[in-house]
Amino acid sequence: MMSVARIVAAGALGLLLAAPVAAIADDLGAVALPTPRMEGGKPLRDALRERRSSREFSREALSPGRLSDLLWAAFGINRPDTGGRTAPSAMNWQEIDIYVATADGFYLYDARGHRLIRKGAVDIRELTGQQPFVAGAPVNLIYVADYGRMGEARGEDKAFYAAADAGAISQNVYLFCASEGLATVVRASLDAPALAKAMGLRSEQRIVLAQSVGLSGTKAEPAKPAAKRTPAPEAIWSTPARVDGPPTSGAPEDAVTAPPQTPAPKSPNPLGQPKLTIEKPTEY
Repeated sequence: MMSVARIVAAGALGLLLAAPVAAIADDLGAVALPTPRMEGGKPLRDALRERRSSREFSREALSPGRLSDLLWAAFGINRPDTGGRTAPSAMNWQEIDIYVATADGFYLYDARGHRLIRKGAVDIRELTGQQPFVAGAPVNLIYVADYGRMGEARGEDKAFYAAADAGAISQNVYLFCASEGLATVVRASLDAPALAKAMGLRSEQRIVLAQSVGLSGTKAEPAKPAAKRTPAPEAIWSTPARVDGPPTSGAPEDAVTAPPQTPAPKSPNPLGQPKLTIEKPTEY
């Protein structure tokens, strides 16, 4: 039976996904997450077999319980006595923070309190990638490295360690989604400076990766490309051919279908007609 605490937390988070942020966050901007499930799911080898990237997302919001389980699986605390996490980090710096971008704003995941801390009420999902699907995915996770937690390591070492640590978290999310039947894809193709500005990050914070998560959706049918065709011989002969001479612009010129771009120059042809150049027709 679900505990009273989990029921109350699930109700509050349900409002988070459906109501303005200010209506459900406390004075500190924090929203409690339901207690995560730490048992069950598919066997590991089944999840490994089904792990994949998908860019097709339903716009339906994740349930509070699923979002809670997702964040715990990604980088939650699995050893409360030591503060150990579900993913490793270099020197146990735990320098990666997970930000959660939804339609109602963006939040910082506080693993120790297993809660979301509101950071902004603006929908920044479209800034988390350079492909159209990111704006509609219900959840976009943003992995941010805090270089201030990484001691005296050199800048290039910090970048290397942060990338490795974020990759481990990303794989946790992949395996969780494979177990739960969710769609997900991770990426580094994003405008990091623009996203960092929108999030109000400090100078020592660096965006490493972003990862979309949601229910599987149906990809819109792309427009079908025009079929290739070769003009019939009679079409070639009935189309004005190019006047011999250099083109008037830098663009490639179609010898068969392009209309004349300049008046025909005087031709030395004794017949008084422009000299014709017949070329192989272009395939479309």
